Amino acid sequence: MNLRGETVLVTGASSGIGAATAVAFGREGARVVLLARREAELEKVGASVRAAGGTALAVAVDLSDPHAVSAAMERVLAEAGVPAVVVNNAGAGRWLSPEETPPEEVVSMMAAPYFAAFWVTRAVLPGMLARGSGRIVNVTSPVSFIAWPGATAYAAARWAMRGFHEALSADLAETGVGVTLATFGKVSSDYFTTNAGSEERVPKISKLVPTLTPDEAAAALVAGVRDEDRTITAPFMLRLFLGLNRVVPGVVSWITRRTGYRRKNG
Repeated sequence: MNLRGETVLVTGASSGIGAATAVAFGREGARVVLLARREAELEKVGASVRAAGGTALAVAVDLSDPHAVSAAMERVLAEAGVPAVVVNNAGAGRWLSPEETPPEEVVSMMAAPYFAAFWVTRAVLPGMLARGSGRIVNVTSPVSFIAWPGATAYAAARWAMRGFHEALSADLAETGVGVTLATFGKVSSDYFTTNAGSEERVPKISKLVPTLTPDEAAAALVAGVRDEDRTITAPFMLRLFLGLNRVVPGVVSWITRRTGYRRKNG
């Protein structure tokens, strides 16, 4: 896929993987549409996209609100046209056990990534299907393949994202619209700083998987889109680990539990 001059929409674009991905698409000469809640941060990322050689349209929106997404996407389609690529990257949530998780936080964790991806995809699909082309990239976590203790609602939301990807892939087969699942290991963003206590719940086995920078994750994502890959998994050790999980899932699950968070009862 030649991305120069194409419209690429990235959700969760104000920081981390989303921001780095937006800038990486800018280097490809794309017109990047940035969606996230924080307008000031979006404008900064938009400036970086332009400095990298692309163009940018920043639209501040609460992606968990279907009505707000509908209004934002009307503006996007009017000003930027139907995207060639959509990257459903928005996500939120802390790693907590069920009894630690406030009900409203369970809802917000399901709202982003899953609901946000659904609302945005729903808005762009009519145009993509009419054109007979496009690519939708759904970003998820290794926990959507291998559940680990101490992050119940977070894991369930990421499994929902992978379920959405699988169902969407089946639904769009032979339409010309491609679907890609992107899975990254630990990324050195501000997530663990702003979600205190989460890093301590990363299973120790994950130390075998090198930590990615946001730029490295973005480079893998853009390369996968350019090559129209159906899956993007980085780094290499994560691909090996997920491959092992397909062969002996019980063993991998046992190792993950044994090296993971231990609940304190009583």
